[in-house]
Amino acid sequence: MSGLVDLDGVLSQIDEPWSPRTVALLNDYDIRMVKAKGEFTRHSHPETDEAFLVLKGSLTVRMDAGDVTVGPGQLYVVPRGVHHQPVSEKGAEVLLIEPSSTVNTGDTPSELTTDRRVV
Repeated sequence: MSGLVDLDGVLSQIDEPWSPRTVALLNDYDIRMVKAKGEFTRHSHPETDEAFLVLKGSLTVRMDAGDVTVGPGQLYVVPRGVHHQPVSEKGAEVLLIEPSSTVNTGDTPSELTTDRRVV
């Protein structure tokens, strides 16, 4: 997988919120696109950090130590092992960077757990 990626084109094909799509590979990492809307499962990733880059909208990352609101053009990294819950009241388009083996719901499987989908 290499070459130019049309992020708007990928996002236009995503109908369901919280259904990430892998759009590129970077070593052993996936670059994933997701549309966020409503509340996601509270979870953690015991083995890895998780990066959220908001392209459009606003995403709040709820954590025990306090919430972080990420707006367009802003990046936030959740440290490994930290429980977090992404929330977006009005919706957001987000780029995620995480190891290819990372399950979207981390250590807390739920109805929002999805298989890795590469486009």
